[in-house]
Amino acid sequence: MEPEPIVAPGMPKAIGPYSHAVRLGDTLYVSGQTGIDPATGQPPSGFEAEARQAFTNLKTVLDAAGSGLDHVAKVTVFLTDANNFGPMNELFAEFFALRPPARATPVVALPRGLQISIEAVAGLKI
Repeated sequence: MEPEPIVAPGMPKAIGPYSHAVRLGDTLYVSGQTGIDPATGQPPSGFEAEARQAFTNLKTVLDAAGSGLDHVAKVTVFLTDANNFGPMNELFAEFFALRPPARATPVVALPRGLQISIEAVAGLKI
């Protein structure tokens, strides 16, 4: 079985040599999705708007790959500021209302001044 790179139509180009996601068998590995708005190429102003865009971008990539938020098993949400944990948690509960996946939330530095990045492991819709 060969890994199949996924490039989601309409999404911002990856900011490095990687794919939006890779399908391997019935499992989808989604690269870190940031809050860059596909229409402008920039993150919206303010953490909550940027985080909402990151969750929306994650959903877009999952849908393009034949999966969805309801098929996510594990998420890692990278934050640059631990003070943004509460607002992120509220958005997480909104986007993963049905079956919350396992999650880790480390605080790290991100490129280009971004405040959030979300990666995921998901199954495919059958």
